[in-house]
Amino acid sequence: MEALKNNPFVKKVGLNRILLVCVLIVMYVLFALFSPTFLSYSRILSILNYACFLGFLSLGVTFVIATGGIDFSIGPVMFCCALISGYCLMSYGVPMVPVMLISILVGLCFGIFNGYLVAYWSIPPFIVSMASMNISKGLASVFTKTQSVSWPQSTSEQGWYRYLVKVGNIPVGLFIFLGIAIICAIILNKTKIGRYILCLGSNMEAVRLSGVNVKKWQMTAYIICGTLVGIAAIFFVSAYTTVQPGYGDQYNNEAIAGCVMGGTSMAGGLASVSGTVIGVFIIALLQEGILALGMNKNYQLIITGIIVIAAVYFDVLGRRRKN
Repeated sequence: MEALKNNPFVKKVGLNRILLVCVLIVMYVLFALFSPTFLSYSRILSILNYACFLGFLSLGVTFVIATGGIDFSIGPVMFCCALISGYCLMSYGVPMVPVMLISILVGLCFGIFNGYLVAYWSIPPFIVSMASMNISKGLASVFTKTQSVSWPQSTSEQGWYRYLVKVGNIPVGLFIFLGIAIICAIILNKTKIGRYILCLGSNMEAVRLSGVNVKKWQMTAYIICGTLVGIAAIFFVSAYTTVQPGYGDQYNNEAIAGCVMGGTSMAGGLASVSGTVIGVFIIALLQEGILALGMNKNYQLIITGIIVIAAVYFDVLGRRRKN
């Protein structure tokens, strides 16, 4: 095992990422053996569609968890963004580009709200995110009068937004997601913003005593998260078109599972954007695999919960060994 860890390639790529890729490949092979339709290109596109919007959620929460915080409101906030912007489109005739900006703006506002309460009012992130989850559900229901919102189909005049996910059989959404993931990786690993965010998770008090404005950088992590949640809403409706008020909770767990599985520590101070991307594809593959096998979706919830527990447990073990 030590020889494997000391291998130059393993050191450069990371043992955790290599293991995750192996898990992804094994899962795909197993699902393909039990369900021949899993090899179809339409099934692959379905997996990629799911991974895109979930990926933006996971990228956003990666920044928050890196500070030692948490955000359980990302799923409902995503639905709130999609419902409010979609209602503006369908009921008030707002053009598509401003509608997309509205979606991102709503997510940004929630990011500012969450970040301000956590950083400047010192309210625990868990409490803030629970409050935001309820506020987002209530706000979306009030704004849309508790009605579901169906975005335009691809055949309509404003249906061009669906090309964000795919053009013909080309998964455009995958390339956009990977492009933004690269930008997030650069921000987290190569910029002052990322360094301070990671330092906050490692030892916030030490960073504060060194003269850094910790509140500013803590709030920045939530703002980044909120912005990415607003983008996730656009990709969700691009794939599924219809959104209902009061939903979105399940995507919290899936996004956090992909993030933690990818190597981001729940204790903060350690984050991996590339690991998050691989973790998201595992979650998306699991979701589609369960549907392909004709199993109840509740099994996915059970497995996702187990994945979160296992990932956090191994993270705790790793930190104990280092200490």
